[in-house]
Amino acid sequence: MRTKKLFVLVLIISAFSFKTDAQLTPEITSWVINSTGATGYGGIESNVQVVQYSTDNVYISCTCVPGYTIGPWAGNPNTPVNQNFVYKITRNPVQNTGTLTSIGLGHTGVWSNGVSVFNADDAQTYNMQGVWHQNAYFFEGASFDDCLGHPAPNGEYHHHVNPTCLYNDADSLVHSPIIGYSFDGFPIYGAYGFTNVNGTGAIKRMTPSYHIRNITDRTTLPDGSTAGFAGPAINGTYPLGAYIQDYEYIAASGDLDEHNGRFCITPEYPSGTYAYFVTIDAALNPIYPYTMCGTYYGVVQAGNTGGPNSGHNTITETTTVYNGTSTINEIQSPIKFQLTPNPVSDYAFLYFDPSSLNNIKGELYNANGQLLTTIMNLQPGINYSFDFTMYPAGNYYMHFTSGDEEAVQKILLIE
Repeated sequence: MRTKKLFVLVLIISAFSFKTDAQLTPEITSWVINSTGATGYGGIESNVQVVQYSTDNVYISCTCVPGYTIGPWAGNPNTPVNQNFVYKITRNPVQNTGTLTSIGLGHTGVWSNGVSVFNADDAQTYNMQGVWHQNAYFFEGASFDDCLGHPAPNGEYHHHVNPTCLYNDADSLVHSPIIGYSFDGFPIYGAYGFTNVNGTGAIKRMTPSYHIRNITDRTTLPDGSTAGFAGPAINGTYPLGAYIQDYEYIAASGDLDEHNGRFCITPEYPSGTYAYFVTIDAALNPIYPYTMCGTYYGVVQAGNTGGPNSGHNTITETTTVYNGTSTINEIQSPIKFQLTPNPVSDYAFLYFDPSSLNNIKGELYNANGQLLTTIMNLQPGINYSFDFTMYPAGNYYMHFTSGDEEAVQKILLIE
């Protein structure tokens, strides 16, 4: 058995041009950027690693692991793992005046620390009949950690409800900050906003326009139609609120519309914007619909939703990197990386330059050309480690590909 050593990865940054940028806007500057390599759960780099932007889009490279402490998750066997996401947020969001896009399962937006936003639905229905959809806060809330999040079966840590550890949700005296962006490009704010949509009035807690229905059984749906299948009896086991269909939307009964947002002036958008708000009660408990609801207000770009590889957008345009204080002008270059140490005796550490292509596939081969392992969606700006302790000494080759670009690194493994 080889003795394990700790190697420190030294990053050598090329001579980019740094500048301030008068065009920096909230969708670029509202992210919690990890500039120190700090790690969170499981030693995974936390928060957002790289923010890149073009004229039309912002790209958020993140692991989906926050900087705050997460876990444990009672009764939840899942474990957070690095998701290597590159979320794409339009810089020019517009209202969808056609057929609205349903807010489906899985990630529906991204919190400002790179963690995924999920909606109120936990993907299960009563008796698997597809009619009475379970409220994740009711059915899964016991597995939420103190920050009100938990990992999905694929290891994707997420919040269905107000991410209480992300901002001070007890501060009712100031307008809440932007705490994320929906996949239609509109901002998500915390729980507090101006009383009036024109930016005047006292700060108040935003109230939804969804309410528990006045029903004694689950035989009808919120629109008044007869349910295809009756739901469970309303009792202590399944009280009102346990199912999404227990709620109805009553227009103008709260501050927010059917999407759980409104068009208003905010500190970051003095000319006004459509904005979603998370909703909590006076005791800071989440209240339905928690985040975005039903359908998106705006037009949703392709790439973030719609399948198991969603959220792994490939950047095919020239971008500028925002590092939290200034910008770095650069072009998306071919695969640029550093792998140390080489020769390696136990662990090798890999870092892709922020200007490198993204969504890189890594394949490790031995000297006989046998494929040993494949790693998908490696991203620039993130440190990776590779365990060689299971392999015998000799020559190995790491083959990297992204689109039409490829690179090969020879690695010598020594005793």
